[in-house]
Amino acid sequence: METQELHRGRLIDHIQLVVADLPAARRFYDAVFGVLNIPLGGEFEGAFWYDELFFSTADSPAAHGHLTGRHHLAFQASGPAQVDAFHKAGLAAGGKDNGAPGMRPYHPGYYAAFLLDPAGNNIEAVFH
Repeated sequence: METQELHRGRLIDHIQLVVADLPAARRFYDAVFGVLNIPLGGEFEGAFWYDELFFSTADSPAAHGHLTGRHHLAFQASGPAQVDAFHKAGLAAGGKDNGAPGMRPYHPGYYAAFLLDPAGNNIEAVFH
């Protein structure tokens, strides 16, 4: 594994999602991160990552044989069109609709879409 750039001062250093179907997760995240312009960080047998979001199988040493539970992750989009593209790409790559693109009541100007990834995580793209 290559050495990654260290970013100090962030609230989150990294997140690991342990999934039952790594190829399905890879197809989904390749699609949604492709439209969000987030490049693949790397991969090795049984794992891949984008930025600080790491995916592995349950048999990876860090997973101790357990899948992670359901999580909600929200990714920033550059505008409503990118939110729309995220939703469309995610559905085409095996995601399930969990909230079509549109304005949300959380605060003025909150435009978002929600998908369930193949592992059941609630994945959001949002533009403020």
